[in-house]
Amino acid sequence: MENNRLLVHGRVQGVGFRAAAKQMAEQIGVTGWVKNQPDGTVLIEAEADTTQLKQFIEQINQGPTPFSHVEALDVTTNDEIQGYSKFKVVH
Repeated sequence: MENNRLLVHGRVQGVGFRAAAKQMAEQIGVTGWVKNQPDGTVLIEAEADTTQLKQFIEQINQGPTPFSHVEALDVTTNDEIQGYSKFKVVH
């Protein structure tokens, strides 16, 4: 099990990004949360095994909706596992 924090830069708010990220996470088996940030970025905390997490990060980097455009993706590995039971959109 691994926990990563992703900070997504680009056209990622107002384009269905969070809902699409939640749907992808549920399909892949990733738990955690996604949240819009005041500066226009999207913050994601994701937990899964390494293979699932890698797949999720690759799909996020491609932009989960046709209207989103990811310009940069900062990934930080957290040492602490939170043990989330599902993936949710945080408002």
